[in-house]
Amino acid sequence: MTRATAVRAVLAVAVLLVSVYITLTMSPRLGLDLQGGTRIVLQARDTATVEADRETTDRTLEVLRQRIDSLGVSEPTLTRSGEDRIIVELPDVQDPRQATEVIGRTAQLTFHAVEGPGSAKPEEKTPDGEPSDGEPSDGKTPDADPATDSTPTPTPDRLTLPDEQGRLLALGEPRLSGAGVEDAKAAFDAQGGAGWAVSLEFRKGAGQDWKKLTGEAACHPAGDDRRRVAIVLDEKVISSPQVDPSVGCGAGLPSGATQITGSFSADEARDLALLIKGGALPVPVEIVEQRTVGPTLGAAAIDASAQAALIGAAATALFITVVYRLFGALAAVALGAYGVISYAALVALGVTLTLPGLAGFVLAIGMAVDANVLVFERAREECADRPKRSLHSALTTGFQKAWSAVADSNATTLIAAGLLFFLGSGPVKGFGVTLAIGVAASMFSALVIARALTEIAANSRFVSDYRGVNGIGRPGAVRTWVVRKDPKLFRKSARWLVVSAALVAVALAGIVVRGVDLGVEFTGGRLVEYSTSRPVDVETARDSIAAAGFGDAEVTTAGDGDLSVRTGKLDNDGEHALRTALAEEGGETTKVRDELIGPSLGDELRRNALIALGVAVAVQLAYLAVRFRWTFAVASVGAMVHDVVLVVGAFAWLGRPVDGIFLAALLTVIGYSVNDSVVVFDRVRELWGANRRTPLDAIARRAVLQTVPRTVNTGVGALFILVALAVLGGDSLADFALALLIGIVVGTWSSVFTAVPGALALERSAKAPPPPAPGKGKGTSRGKARATRRDPLDNGARV
Repeated sequence: MTRATAVRAVLAVAVLLVSVYITLTMSPRLGLDLQGGTRIVLQARDTATVEADRETTDRTLEVLRQRIDSLGVSEPTLTRSGEDRIIVELPDVQDPRQATEVIGRTAQLTFHAVEGPGSAKPEEKTPDGEPSDGEPSDGKTPDADPATDSTPTPTPDRLTLPDEQGRLLALGEPRLSGAGVEDAKAAFDAQGGAGWAVSLEFRKGAGQDWKKLTGEAACHPAGDDRRRVAIVLDEKVISSPQVDPSVGCGAGLPSGATQITGSFSADEARDLALLIKGGALPVPVEIVEQRTVGPTLGAAAIDASAQAALIGAAATALFITVVYRLFGALAAVALGAYGVISYAALVALGVTLTLPGLAGFVLAIGMAVDANVLVFERAREECADRPKRSLHSALTTGFQKAWSAVADSNATTLIAAGLLFFLGSGPVKGFGVTLAIGVAASMFSALVIARALTEIAANSRFVSDYRGVNGIGRPGAVRTWVVRKDPKLFRKSARWLVVSAALVAVALAGIVVRGVDLGVEFTGGRLVEYSTSRPVDVETARDSIAAAGFGDAEVTTAGDGDLSVRTGKLDNDGEHALRTALAEEGGETTKVRDELIGPSLGDELRRNALIALGVAVAVQLAYLAVRFRWTFAVASVGAMVHDVVLVVGAFAWLGRPVDGIFLAALLTVIGYSVNDSVVVFDRVRELWGANRRTPLDAIARRAVLQTVPRTVNTGVGALFILVALAVLGGDSLADFALALLIGIVVGTWSSVFTAVPGALALERSAKAPPPPAPGKGKGTSRGKARATRRDPLDNGARV
């Protein structure tokens, strides 16, 4: 075993041990589309006086956090997205009507005089507007002696609220509103020794009201509840400080000198300042997106994806074992290691695993074999060209010669993943992250784990001597058939371009004649899927919904007897009425899935989808132009556009919806298409550089025939996974898998019969010379160094 092999083996074992530990000790973070719940996206809007920027959105977020917490939702999540959007995630919430009602209220910040301790008597008003049960919050019975009882006489409109410690306070009428607050800042008072505090500034008129309020409170002795001032946000006391003993009766606190002190931490002080200032400057919010997923749908998606992953991975592992024998089995072991490493990376990085992300994780298993296939096919060529060469030497050369194709093909996939993350929305971002992690993990599994395993096996005399066992000592069945047939593919290359043009024409006809069924994500509106206890046919459901006042609703079947209802603008109360109408015919009606997209967000998502496709074309063209000749780059991008049009056209003819998940599939198809073209053109560049006088048509034919085994074997590996997803993934993933199945088939076709003929046509008019031979031009010294590097098992003796 060489030192390099030992280093790879140690590194592989270390990474695997860490990954196994993470897998066993940490749980994945599931998105709401997998665990069930409601996701709401809010758009902050400008007012006449306030701009909805990052700062005001943060204040609004803190106000909303207080409101959501009051609903009792388990582990709600609120985050700011961009400058002026807030994402609210409410696990296990299936009916978001109460949440949206609470979110839509305008913030109410008021300042009150404290009239004394509150006595929770039946006639007093509590925060929820209901009569209390007559017991104080601390469980103690107050002294009812009228001679000593300082509790104010209750009045019908008096507000009794618990303070920060839970003690009830009787509050007077609001003396000041949040509109009077100029600013609130958290600061550390190092000189006074007060620690973290919140400084308040009021507007001119409100400052006088504040001074009067604190002056009246200062007339009561220190420690008396009546010396306190209560700051209330949405009928919840967020602070009730005592007026400092140094303030005299009637003097009050001037606006700029007001400071709320206490045992605040830095975060508590900042939160309090945000709440006070946010209440003073409320920013109206609009619901632009709302998605609800039932818990059964998420659990079913997880089970289906797990089954698809196991069956697809097993089929892929069996396939590469049959094709590449022992080395294929070792690659299958590395494939299993890839699954553990990529899963551990997702968990360790805290990536939220969404349904498209889960599909991306499963898909990446099939694509992870690509690097191994590239290496093994190059090693087979080395063994065929030099039969007496040692197995270890052929394997090492295979890794070296496959590196450029592996790097370029994975780079194009990473470009697609980056576009999904930056230009996608919601769960589609998760697919981009999962795909990027999958690419990195697959590179490690192929170039470190699989290489260490195969190099150790190649050093075995038994494996080296019996060429039929190792899997690369003899050419495969596909290569043998191709060499025997030796088809003259590009004798009339223009005919392939005609066939591709005809396919594009058929796809465009579908887009024009049938139209593209844009999902609610791109058009705006609401799409709700219901499950009923009794079977209901579409016509009956449509009549019931129309009788309830929803005549424009589109009703279709979904899943196993479920009903899908799509409408334009529909609020939560309208959805409840619609569900009630269905329940009259179908009995118990359960909401399985609910998607609401505002018109402005629909326009934005549609625009971003077009931008993503445009940027994908431009970035791939730029990358390929740098890495290859411009003719190869243009031909590859032309084939990529050809694939996109065919996939969209196929969906138009089939009447399938085009939504965000379809966009994720389409960008993945772009990466796969360019990946295939890169492998072919990498071989064209290599052969043309070594045979500069040979006609390019002959070079291209040789390159395609040499790379066909890789194209077929990689495609079959991915098809196993996608067929499993299409069959077992249910409605949620069926369209995703279908788009990728079509994309892989047309991508395999176009990389050979569109990209290569296109490059040949462009090269006839190009004046650029052939590429330099390997080892010449740039990197000459490195080329010579590599050429003189000996096989570790070669002692250098020659006869």
